[in-house]
Amino acid sequence: MTKKRDEITDADYEALANLRYILRRFSEFSTSAAQQEGLPSQQHQALLAMKGYRGDTPLSVGVLADRLLIAPHTASELVERLVSAGYVTREPDPADKRRQTLALTTRAADILKRLSTIHLTEIRDMAPRLIELLSDLRNEDPFPSS
Repeated sequence: MTKKRDEITDADYEALANLRYILRRFSEFSTSAAQQEGLPSQQHQALLAMKGYRGDTPLSVGVLADRLLIAPHTASELVERLVSAGYVTREPDPADKRRQTLALTTRAADILKRLSTIHLTEIRDMAPRLIELLSDLRNEDPFPSS
């Protein structure tokens, strides 16, 4: 039977630091790729969250705020910028006319496809190292039996 270690080792610190480094590198890559397409990073994240949403309720500003971990008023401002830029449309929700549903435009779908293609390539390139780091963090040493 194995138990979690009580002490954090130098190898644990190294694995955590390396994991954070890889995540920061990916984040920087993602920000740069979005900017090359003329999108601020947060707008790219919003478009991706919208495209990937498969919830039981229609996609609304509130749902988007939850998906992006931002305040509803911040999501509302973000959606307004996306609508103004021609990336998103708002329509009344047929079930609740007080609420608006969000949808991507063809322009947004085209940019998102280009960005997602290069993001998937980057993730596939970094996957072996990421898997190795996560595996190192997952391993648990048993306490020596006495």
